[in-house]
Amino acid sequence: MTARLRSLAGDFALMLRAEWTKLRTVPGWAATTAGALLAILAVGLLGTAATNPNPGRTELPVGPGGEAVNDSFSFVHRELSGDGTLTVPVLGLTSVGADGPQGSSPGPVAEWAKAGIIVKAGLDQGSTYAAVTATGAHGVRWQHDYTHDAAGRPGRPTDAAPQWLRLTRTGDTVTGYDSADGEHWTRIGTARLPGLPRTAQVGLFATSPETTEDTGTGTGLAPAVATGRFGPAVLSGGWGEDPGGPGGPDGGWTGSLVGTDAGTSGSYLPGAGGGYARDAAGFTVTGAGDIAPVVGGPALAGGRVVENFLVGTFAGLTALAVVATGSATAEYRRGLIVLTLAAGPRRGLLPLAKALPLAGTALLVGTAAAALAVPLGTAWSTAHGFPVAAVPAAVELRVVLGTGLLLAAACVLALALGLLLRRAAPAIAATVAGLVLPYLLAASGTLPTGASEWLLRVTPAAGFAIQQSLPRLPQVSTLYTPASGYYPLPPWAGLAVLTAWAAAALLAATLLIRRRDA
Repeated sequence: MTARLRSLAGDFALMLRAEWTKLRTVPGWAATTAGALLAILAVGLLGTAATNPNPGRTELPVGPGGEAVNDSFSFVHRELSGDGTLTVPVLGLTSVGADGPQGSSPGPVAEWAKAGIIVKAGLDQGSTYAAVTATGAHGVRWQHDYTHDAAGRPGRPTDAAPQWLRLTRTGDTVTGYDSADGEHWTRIGTARLPGLPRTAQVGLFATSPETTEDTGTGTGLAPAVATGRFGPAVLSGGWGEDPGGPGGPDGGWTGSLVGTDAGTSGSYLPGAGGGYARDAAGFTVTGAGDIAPVVGGPALAGGRVVENFLVGTFAGLTALAVVATGSATAEYRRGLIVLTLAAGPRRGLLPLAKALPLAGTALLVGTAAAALAVPLGTAWSTAHGFPVAAVPAAVELRVVLGTGLLLAAACVLALALGLLLRRAAPAIAATVAGLVLPYLLAASGTLPTGASEWLLRVTPAAGFAIQQSLPRLPQVSTLYTPASGYYPLPPWAGLAVLTAWAAAALLAATLLIRRRDA
């Protein structure tokens, strides 16, 4: 058995070396492979080379995890030095829309409008925080550092049924509670915030992202401003001032607007951007924006994401498909397949021997092109007025390496189709039809959303999900559709679908060669 395995390994090594030699020595294939790398770079960079005619902010805030975030809200706050607790009832959460003078008429409350209490490292956007908040349609939520979310009590607060909220800070650990009566408390969650300074900002906040009501703008989103009504705040611990003591008419409370606009989550309405009022009954706080990660789609209008710089992947894929199908069909066209099979009589290993050099070359080409395109595109876009959504280093690495893996799997699929069809043109057409056409139909909005998502679940085009950089989060409202740049499958699951197609096609080609070729 050992001798047989050694013989098998030796034969396969010879076949592998022969296929690698063919791949690197055929001038047309080598030139096309180099052209694939240049095509990915050129198409991606030229496609994003414009200058923003209406530049706004050129950088988006970045959260503690390295992700681009929205961090815009009205904040009524005090300094907390050391440990302490803040307790307050939320008596109501309402909203105004865009249809009245200065946005003053009542409007639908956005499902993720928020009115609650927050502990934050400072007033800088992107700084670490923990909050417990009432929402427009998801009850009480415990959220911290933008990406973390947990559910508390259901329902929206009213005068008759307020939502009681409490935050307790102990060192760099913050715990959130809620209650129906202010006496019996339930812990929702605890978070450790390593960047939380000894003196932090603690207080009440209100904010609202865009609603999903269609206003005829084509985005399906309408701006909104939220107003939260709070009862008296009860404080204990290391507060900067006694709320009943000195500190002016507001007893030490300060109103601030974190962020000068609503970020990518909407726009402040004229005259209603934010503010607060205080009376004997408590506080009223009005604000717009969101405290959450940036997502794509219409919510990132005017900005760019990492995968924008990789649109040239289609061009590179097509070029590499030409090489892959050519390596399969050229020998049949010229009658050289007899020599190849004679030199390596273990014909069942031939498809694998051809696939490995192609996949390795495509992996290197795709990874190298993405590793160059992402930083170059980011630097150019930022310098020319387009903000680019930052992503954690692990996500960027996945996108870059995933581009190489995507091209490797696509090349194996193209090779297998070439071996099955034995003609280059039909094999290239089948590869493009399986990978490019479903993506174009889904991304263009030509098909209904359900049909588009089905295509990107079951066809090889699902593999492009590996390039998606921004998350799909239940606590952030936007249009999560293929037309908005969102795939129905997670990145690695999408790549797995393409890999399964490639593996199945290669297996079919192997079986066919063993039966058909003499």
